[in-house]
Amino acid sequence: MSHDFPAVDELNHLPEYERRELIEDLVVKEFRNALFMTDHEEFALDVGFFDLGLTSLRLSEVKLSLERKLGREISTAALFGHPTAGQLIDHLCA
Repeated sequence: MSHDFPAVDELNHLPEYERRELIEDLVVKEFRNALFMTDHEEFALDVGFFDLGLTSLRLSEVKLSLERKLGREISTAALFGHPTAGQLIDHLCA
């Protein structure tokens, strides 16, 4: 579990807007890491994973890391059905 991310129990008890903000920060951080981007580089939430330059392997690594940190499974179908970071965040917050 990341030290800067709340435990799953804490996350589930946060108000919706705070939970969404934390999930968005986590998702963006994971994608930035996978793409070797700095925190200062602009990350587009509405661009497809593969258009950003991710490979299937790197996307799988992001998925596994998010699952571990969020304490929940993200199905491959959900991942490919929500092919941008913004859509994935919406799905994870639903």
